[in-house]
Amino acid sequence: MALIKEKEIHLNDLRFSQLCQELYGINRGVYNTIDDWFYTKGIINILERRKVILDFLASLEQSNQNIRRYRKFGHGGLSAELDSYWEETKCS
Repeated sequence: MALIKEKEIHLNDLRFSQLCQELYGINRGVYNTIDDWFYTKGIINILERRKVILDFLASLEQSNQNIRRYRKFGHGGLSAELDSYWEETKCS
């Protein structure tokens, strides 16, 4: 995982989503979907949720070594990745 400084967790929403785009190649729409998904799962605290988002994105990097400017998930791919991550980390 890219090293995120503690102060970067506190960026405003636009700048944090831009950071995720720079580090992991996801656009703002994908970031918002991921953010909403974890919020819906009960991670209400934004600082905790951002740490989980970064961990999720880092886990995708480890599982997919293809470096691209923008990450593509395909139809239903993001949901499947989120579900898998949730099962591995939150439900065990």
